[in-house]
Amino acid sequence: MNIYNTVPYFLENFKTNKQLLQNYHEKFSPHFEEYFLYHCKNADEKRRAAIERYSTDINEIKECNRKIESFIRQVVNDYEVKYDIKFMNDVHIIVGCYGSNAFTHRQIIPDITFCLEKLSPKDEHLKVIIAHEFGHALHNKLTDLSGIDWSKLQWFHPYTWLLQEGCATYFSKQVTVVDEAVYFSYDDKGDEWLRFAQSNTEEIIATFLNESKTESHMDVFREWFSINGGTQYGHTRLGYYIGYIALKLLIQKFGELKAITLWKEPNFIEEMEQVLMEFKKS
Repeated sequence: MNIYNTVPYFLENFKTNKQLLQNYHEKFSPHFEEYFLYHCKNADEKRRAAIERYSTDINEIKECNRKIESFIRQVVNDYEVKYDIKFMNDVHIIVGCYGSNAFTHRQIIPDITFCLEKLSPKDEHLKVIIAHEFGHALHNKLTDLSGIDWSKLQWFHPYTWLLQEGCATYFSKQVTVVDEAVYFSYDDKGDEWLRFAQSNTEEIIATFLNESKTESHMDVFREWFSINGGTQYGHTRLGYYIGYIALKLLIQKFGELKAITLWKEPNFIEEMEQVLMEFKKS
């Protein structure tokens, strides 16, 4: 595993001018390619807005930078010991334009990027989001080792996204210990979100099931999995909670390995629907 940290250059050359930011992004362009393709549209506009915010957040960026590499190695080691695997993917640490906070790349065994301007510097928050993103990579790696024809995977089905986010959240709980809401919010602001999800589980699952059948899959993604969604209930990314509680039922039914690799099975969609219907009836 290689860690490519571009942030020291940003910090050493930090000035509030657009040209410096463009120079930084161009100098480290291979590490920003996925970011600007999928996670930060309208780059010039976003750069101008970001410049105004860096001065306010620079100390938190510095603190995140000071900690993140050691936390990555700690989380990776814990996963490798627990699951007897080896991570060989690359990790990119950047300062972006306030788009995504972290993401896995569009690869079978994905690289991972962390965007420090969007991360909380508190130890438990950093560790959880690191564990979540590496949880996605672990999910793919364990699936790959179990044998799968990746060309047949339904990458853009809402039930696939449920399993992905459920697994990443589940795995993060295996190597970190924090308050329950932090596993979903990665900060101290998730208590209300979690209370809402727990108090309205049956209703939100019923709505999700309905929209999965009546709306386009990308509309479902935006509403239930994107930070830009949440128009239905005023809370974004409720799909993460549905995915996690669905995975727990799958683990009870099949055991850990079969549950997390269920997406390779021809009856995956039917099994996921059955689990969600059980919540709806409960």
